[in-house]
Order: sequence, then structure tokens, then C-alpha cells
Amino acid sequence: MHRPSLSILVVEDHPIITRQVVGFLEGLAWQADHAGTGALAVELATTNIYDVVLLDLNLPDIDGLDVCRAIKARAARNVPVLMLTARDAFEDKAQGFHGGADDYVTKPFDLRELALRCEALARRNALHRDQQTTAGPLTLYLRERRALCYGAPVTLTHTGFRVLSLLCEAYPHAVARSALIHALWGDHPPDSDALKSHLYALRRQLELAGAPDIIVTIPQLGYRLAFANGGDV
Repeated sequence: MHRPSLSILVVEDHPIITRQVVGFLEGLAWQADHAGTGALAVELATTNIYDVVLLDLNLPDIDGLDVCRAIKARAARNVPVLMLTARDAFEDKAQGFHGGADDYVTKPFDLRELALRCEALARRNALHRDQQTTAGPLTLYLRERRALCYGAPVTLTHTGFRVLSLLCEAYPHAVARSALIHALWGDHPPDSDALKSHLYALRRQLELAGAPDIIVTIPQLGYRLAFANGGDV
């Protein structure tokens, strides 16, 4: 059976469990990043785009519930959080779900079941994501890959549409440059500064559509949409 390729953030400080989980996921040809602390988990989850975050509750620096809340509040777009923990009492599970978790697995767990739960969360999240997104004068129809600006169609390349959809989904927040690169090309980005070229072309098309300067650069971070009539520039 063909499995979709997913991007997973594994937040776990136990080295043996980390090796087992990351190795299994990579064996499925999935991308698996790792964070051993809550602080690094929040940093990665808010600068990269993941399909699922696997989050251990017992971390050395920050309680996993606080990490979950921070990710849900600060990530550019909603990412499902699957909590991994030895806490198996009902009260612990209830606290986890109330803290923002989308699913809950107690240790020890079957790695095969873990993969199935990741697929289900990612699929459900994709289905729930709006097929139409709007920001300022922009309206994007994601399934049709069609963009309107002030109600008029905008001609965009495939990559330009991907970039604009990520910026629209994150609005009014910024999307990190590294997150855009990873979303577009995974772990194999072009050698040249291709993102800069695509952004230049995208800005040019938006300018022709009557929306100049709406993609702004945030120094040392990335890019965001900003609209003068929306009061955010």
C-alpha cells in the first residue's frame, strides 16, 4: 500500500525512543526532524511546516502541555499534535486534549500504529483546511489553484501559487524563509537562490494586478503579507 510522504517533528528527550521512532519514520521515506527540548520544539514548529508533531510530555526544560499550547498559538498554520507519554490516567489524557492535543498515545506503543495515527491526523487536517482562503484583496481557491486579486484573476506559476497560499494561510503572521524552502523543495532545495527569483516574479504579478508591495520582508525571519488599508503596514 502506498503511503503519503509526511514531514514529522519528533519531540522526545529519551535517546533510545528517539532512535526507534525517527528510524522507523525515515524507513517509511518520511521526513523526521528531532527536538530534545521544548524550547527547540517550539522554535522548529514555528519556523518550519510539519504535517504532525509527535510530542512527549516529559521534557527536560518545558512541560509538554506548555509546548503544545505554544505551538498551537504561534505556528504559521495549524499542525496536529500527537502526544506521546507514559501518563495513562484519564485525568492526564483529558488535560492533554484540553491543552490542544489532537491525539494521545501512551507508552509503550506500536510504531505501526503510530504511523497510522500520523497519517489519519495529517489527512484529517488537510480535509479540514479551507479550500478557499482570503487575505486583504486576495482570494485563493486552493483545490483549483486559482488566485484572484480585487476579484480579477492573477496569472501565477505553480511555485508562485504555493508561496502565496502559504503566506495567505499564515496571515497576519510571517512565514520563515526556511519554512518556505522546505515546503517547496523538502530537503533538496536548488543550489541557486530560487526562492528569491520566485518571490520577485510573484511580486511582479501582484503589482500588475494592482497590489504592489504586499509581500514584505521581515529581516532575519522571512516574509509576510501586509495591506495598507488593513492597518498593518
